[in-house]
Amino acid sequence: MATTPVSKSDQSAALWMSTFAFTVCFAVWTLFAIIGVQLKKDLGLSETQFGLLIGTPILTGSLIRLMLGIWADQYGGRVVYFWTMVTAALATFLLTYAYDYTTFLLAALGVGIAGGSFSVGIAYVSKWYPKGKQGTALGIFGAGNVGAAVTKFFAPTVMVGYGWKMVAYVWGAGLLATALIFLFTTKDDPDLAERRAKGLKPEPLSAMMEPLKNIQVWRFALYYFFVFGGFVALALWLPRYLMGVYGLDIKTAGMIGAVYSIPASLFRAYGGILSDKYGARRVMYWTFMVSVAATFILSYPPTDYTVQGVSGPMTFRLATGVGSFMVLTFVLGFFMSLGKAAVYKHIPVYYPDRVGAVGGVVGLVGGLGGFVLPLAFGWLLDQTGIWQSCFMLLFAIVAGSLVWMHMAVRHMEQEAAGPALAKLPELPEMQPIHEAKHEGALSGHTIAEWKPEDAAFWEGEGRAIARRNLWLSIPA
Repeated sequence: MATTPVSKSDQSAALWMSTFAFTVCFAVWTLFAIIGVQLKKDLGLSETQFGLLIGTPILTGSLIRLMLGIWADQYGGRVVYFWTMVTAALATFLLTYAYDYTTFLLAALGVGIAGGSFSVGIAYVSKWYPKGKQGTALGIFGAGNVGAAVTKFFAPTVMVGYGWKMVAYVWGAGLLATALIFLFTTKDDPDLAERRAKGLKPEPLSAMMEPLKNIQVWRFALYYFFVFGGFVALALWLPRYLMGVYGLDIKTAGMIGAVYSIPASLFRAYGGILSDKYGARRVMYWTFMVSVAATFILSYPPTDYTVQGVSGPMTFRLATGVGSFMVLTFVLGFFMSLGKAAVYKHIPVYYPDRVGAVGGVVGLVGGLGGFVLPLAFGWLLDQTGIWQSCFMLLFAIVAGSLVWMHMAVRHMEQEAAGPALAKLPELPEMQPIHEAKHEGALSGHTIAEWKPEDAAFWEGEGRAIARRNLWLSIPA
């Protein structure tokens, strides 16, 4: 953050307008989750083709995040944010001219540019706040993920009433209007203003990319692959999943899907507050442990059991109903939102001068999860015929992330302990007995001389020792 003071009004405008703009961008980015259901029917697509269609915008938004983040660091987030929104809005309008599967895929690539706004916003917002408040600020900004719920709530109604093209027109117009409002209500970030005042040039691309050699960056990226990529994938996949598993219509499926998307978005701000208060690492542990439990339960397909009882066979069924599914996905979405904030709390702390580049690559990998996972969900469904296979895959990813994180944390703790660790006894919890005051307890008592043939020794202490040893040996 720049050393020059900033006004509270400019700071608030940067945060809240960035959050609003990201909400609209995210609504556009996940557009195919709703209109894709109609296009699947119109074009006669397989599950794998459907997964590719809804995942293609996610691919573009992911791949472009790295460069957009770097450009935001180099040239300022405000102008990069504006042109990102304008480009995505034009692509959304052009979507209405697509006529077959190939042209829809090409259009989806353009719509996906909206997803790249995340790394721009992260770089822009972080420069307005000191380290102690960045977790909260970035958490508020990240709550713009709620745009996915906006699309699920309103797009089905518009599509049923006026067709999918009207959805594209309305969402595109909304994004273009947002770009103009953002441009005229915000200012350049303090770092850029200070750099311009001093006549400094932007750092070269090679310097911006230097932190990417650190394995820690890629570990953060894996975490984000689950908490964000998994979120996007489920936001896209759940309407189709709910229609297939529970036989719901598109409106109802969209509404229930929003029950997952809303907590997975809005509570990201709360995740930022918790990360500032308790530490991002602790929040990540909470996220992964609860997610392991939730995805394990959700991955269990409906199963019929027959048990041979005294009076004959007893049959019962184990399945997750709609109500239970809503509760589980709400809990999963809530903790994923905390995890998303916690991952990005790490970045300005470890890499304060490379937030755009590091945040870009972490966002890139996370966004790729939103592209790869719907494809994997569709492929697994085609291969296994089990709808719950998508949660089986998510369980494997989050379990692996938890193990890697714990191993890395233990390694860092051992390095921090240094030579003191080597001095610990084999059982550290018993260290106090090695102190001088307990020396007698450790030394034990041994008989210096044993002379049972000596009558005086026998009468004095030998008989008592022999009797004690006899009783001690009987149980053996």
